[in-house]
Amino acid sequence: MSSRPTPAELADYEAQADAWFRENTPKDPGFMLPLTFMEVSTDQQFDFLCAWQRKVYEAGYLGASWPVEYGGGGLHPDFQRIATKVMKKYDGPIMLNAIGIGWAGPLIMDIGSEEEKKKYIKGMLNAEDIWCQGFSEPENGSDLGNAQLKAVRDGDEYVLNGSKIWTSLGDRAKYMILLARTSNEGPNKYAGLSFFLSPMHAPGIETRRIKKLTGEYGFVQCFFTDARIPAECLMGNEGDGWQIAMKTLEYERGAKVNLAGGYFLKELDAMGVVELARQSQRGGKPLLDDPVMKDRMVDFMMDIQALNLNNQRRRMGPLVQDRPMGLALMNKLARTEMIRELTEFSLSFQGTRGGYYVDDPCAVDNGYWHRSYLNSFSATIGGGTSEIQRNIIAEHVLGLPKGR
Repeated sequence: MSSRPTPAELADYEAQADAWFRENTPKDPGFMLPLTFMEVSTDQQFDFLCAWQRKVYEAGYLGASWPVEYGGGGLHPDFQRIATKVMKKYDGPIMLNAIGIGWAGPLIMDIGSEEEKKKYIKGMLNAEDIWCQGFSEPENGSDLGNAQLKAVRDGDEYVLNGSKIWTSLGDRAKYMILLARTSNEGPNKYAGLSFFLSPMHAPGIETRRIKKLTGEYGFVQCFFTDARIPAECLMGNEGDGWQIAMKTLEYERGAKVNLAGGYFLKELDAMGVVELARQSQRGGKPLLDDPVMKDRMVDFMMDIQALNLNNQRRRMGPLVQDRPMGLALMNKLARTEMIRELTEFSLSFQGTRGGYYVDDPCAVDNGYWHRSYLNSFSATIGGGTSEIQRNIIAEHVLGLPKGR
């Protein structure tokens, strides 16, 4: 890692980044862009976001702090933080390859072999290699410990049979981080799990798109039928899968900072809801004159500020060393549920117009708020449902007794 930059160096870098994103951030591509990486539906959206990620990478503002020998920029992480901050300032499109640069990449940089780093990292950054995640299963949901997709060693290959579901970008990915069962023996269910960096284009792997409540796609179900992948795709040793999956979740749940940069979700700002309320009326009067409305808005703003401050605590090493990462779990649960409540609240004062959706001439802001509300449920499921988060926090963080 390069030495810590001086304030003057950071200021120069921020000025350069500001000029670049001001000049290059696309404002209106002429079609609807996804709010998150979990709802990329069309080839047009996919191609556009691939091109945008590649452009940001080639300009040096994505992967800026990853080592040069693997395709990164070799700069201090403070430079990447500035680049991502400026990216958000200009409200650029999301980074498409969230699983790759957000979770799989940091994992490989953390515990991967030299060969794995050289093989995978650059393709993640420039969007040539899209990644997906094979954790959830149709019968087991977010209960990763009960994963049943089987991987049986046969010579120099593993033979895969089973299914994964809620796989974002699974139909477009080249690789999958895959949790599979290689044994039913051992002291507990976790001992028989193994972790693979699996290709997605092997014979016997099929995907089926799942239509979401919003009418968009993005999730798929993946079917593995005697699919053969090279044995070298195994990460670590057989039986290490649970430990490696938990390390992956450190990035997915935000316990560790994503040093590659970029952002994958368009998060709502409470001020946007304030502006919406400012333009609305109830009983012929501005909605913001209603004291109850003011109280609710202030509550949301306080919640957002608290979550942002809590987010800063993730950089304090001693606060994120515990298992199962109480701070990250709490942040994930609180933020996703708060966004769902905020978007629902935004619909509540649109009256009957709140029922109109995207492209309907009667819809407020072309249905943006309605779409945001429906999409907000995705984040309360991805990375572990809110119900699972509450159970883990209750049993393993607070030490409450398990339910029957």
